[in-house]
Amino acid sequence: MIPQIELIRLGILTSLIVGLATGIGAVPVLFFKSVSHKITDSALGFAGGVMIAASVFSLLVPAIDTGGVLIAVIGFVFGSVFVYILDRHVPHSHILKGIEGPKSTLSTVSLMILAVTIHNFPEGLAVGVGFGSGDLMLATTIAMAIGLQNMPEGMAIAFPLMSIGLRRTKAFFYALLTGLVEPIGGTVGIIMVTFMNRTLPLFLAFAAGAMIYVVSGEVIPESHRRGHELEATFGFLIGFIVMMILDTIFL
Repeated sequence: MIPQIELIRLGILTSLIVGLATGIGAVPVLFFKSVSHKITDSALGFAGGVMIAASVFSLLVPAIDTGGVLIAVIGFVFGSVFVYILDRHVPHSHILKGIEGPKSTLSTVSLMILAVTIHNFPEGLAVGVGFGSGDLMLATTIAMAIGLQNMPEGMAIAFPLMSIGLRRTKAFFYALLTGLVEPIGGTVGIIMVTFMNRTLPLFLAFAAGAMIYVVSGEVIPESHRRGHELEATFGFLIGFIVMMILDTIFL
């Protein structure tokens, strides 16, 4: 058995590493002026597939197994509503959809970073909840899933930032910065579950609801807006399969 304090430290450290995977995905911006929309849309589809598979197999199924379907439904609904509220009340800007939320005097760059930050918090929360469960295999699987999907997300934020006038290094830095909210979510998740162990099924389902809302509301629509639905769909299927295999191996 790993002592609670060590588990908390491990969860926070892992969520930080997972968040830094966004920077790995942004590395190409340091060497290329642009990438084709087919590539970015396929990558976003892949990220969506990984997130959906992780939400179902690594979060919802364990939530139902340990807490029952009613608790899982309640957590799922609250997770979805949580992201919905953030989406409606925090000003932010998407790559193609433009500005959403209340009026703001923030720059376009800041609004784009806020958009990704909103979506990264639930991902960090999922990693933290995984470690809070005390099941290192489950936690590792969730962390791998979030790290995998963070890489294409980093690319998807870095190149648009450069296209609106940022230098390569700044675009890379800001993409990396968006992943650093994940340790915050990870800290919240692991502390809540560690000290209130009975809430584990609720928080597993909460994280699943939050991530599925993000995929359905943002990731998939974003990957389909440029007319590359087929590429995005195949990317989604590949991501889902990869995560399903990883989940089977580790769980």
